[in-house]
Amino acid sequence: MVAALVRLARERRARTLAIGSGRAPYALETARRLEAAWQQAGGTILANVTWPETGASWLRQATRFAAAAPDLWVMTGPALGWAQMTRRLLWSTPWSPERTLAMAEIGEPGTLALVGLVNLNGLTGTTTDGRPWRVEDDMLRHPAPTGSVR
Repeated sequence: MVAALVRLARERRARTLAIGSGRAPYALETARRLEAAWQQAGGTILANVTWPETGASWLRQATRFAAAAPDLWVMTGPALGWAQMTRRLLWSTPWSPERTLAMAEIGEPGTLALVGLVNLNGLTGTTTDGRPWRVEDDMLRHPAPTGSVR
């Protein structure tokens, strides 16, 4: 999954990433592995921000995450915290789903529905087996393998 996300980021010609994750152990480990893989591939990490599953507003975390102004943002973590963080990003920052990659757990229909597909056009990620997915025209799509993802 991490290798597939690095490949997607490279296909988009990204050089810098900001990584955001929930604080669940698996999310923190995924973020750590992504950071190491990205740096090994010659990329730069501008920020590594974590957020809680429950909180008062997520404004502090959203502001730090968006302020990094990377080529791409990458997100991982449990559904509820991700949804709350994403809502705050949409309401309060210049963050853009079009410049965001997400791990498999975020690409589940129920998780995306917490924020609403209409708000997530352009969000792209990978499934657990490394296949790409994308929110496009207010729908979750799994494009046929073509060698690259837009």
